[in-house]
Amino acid sequence: MMDLQKTYDYSGSRALVQNRVLRNTYWLLALSMVPTVLGAAIGVMFGVPMPRGFMGALLFLGVAFGFIWGIEKNKDSGLGVALLLGFTFFMGLMLTPLLNRTLGFTNGGSLIMLAFGGTAAVFATLASVATVSKRDFSAMGKWLFAGVIVLILASLANIFLQIPALYLTISVIAIGIFSAYILYDVQRIVNGGETNYISATLALYLDVYNIFTNLLSILGIAGGSRD
Repeated sequence: MMDLQKTYDYSGSRALVQNRVLRNTYWLLALSMVPTVLGAAIGVMFGVPMPRGFMGALLFLGVAFGFIWGIEKNKDSGLGVALLLGFTFFMGLMLTPLLNRTLGFTNGGSLIMLAFGGTAAVFATLASVATVSKRDFSAMGKWLFAGVIVLILASLANIFLQIPALYLTISVIAIGIFSAYILYDVQRIVNGGETNYISATLALYLDVYNIFTNLLSILGIAGGSRD
């Protein structure tokens, strides 16, 4: 009887921890959108120059992975939160070229709102599925990581190749991969595989960011109007 009580208490406390991590993750994810929007607004309003080409891409990856390393190194302290918010501001700045290109369309504002709404709908739907589904998504992890590596290499290659069809293909595949990552990342929190809300927020932020940017790119290609 005592063993049963201990098991019940352990299961209950574990569920409380997982719920707290998930709740804190969603709050911090919502907060991280503020510096992202601020960075994007500053980039567009003041015409902040962004590095372009292959060297620009390498510089972006270097800074981004530097932030990610710093966040993970300090994920158990307030510095981790500060670095995360600094990272999201940087990522907002990096939206400048895409937003300027989109705002060059007469319906650019509508396309941005459509991409935002579509991204929010994808996240809400898949996060809900991951929370209630009995299916185990953990096996997807290694395949999704391999897919991200292929996407990075293909994106770097297309800087030189400049093939529109490849750019569109990369965007479509990226949306699929990072949508699947939402299932994987949220379920890791729900199942107790991720117990740090800063790391969890970083993972989900990258999922949402990549879905938004690639969806907006596709909408610009398919529905951008200059009339």
